[in-house]
Amino acid sequence: MKMPNLLHRASGVVGFLREVKTETKRVNWPTRDKTIKDTLIVVAFAVAVALFLSAFDYIFQTLLNTFFI
Repeated sequence: MKMPNLLHRASGVVGFLREVKTETKRVNWPTRDKTIKDTLIVVAFAVAVALFLSAFDYIFQTLLNTFFI
């Protein structure tokens, strides 16, 4: 009795995977150059934020050590 339910679920999964494949073909994928450029921008921004936070931390720590310790 549970076999039709299992087959129904399996056909639903297969249908879903077919739709995924179809939609994946419709996606406007970025070029390799665009992906590399965007990755470099993200890395540069992350490094800039890290440097800014490090400088702020150093200045704040120096001020605290000078005035309170």
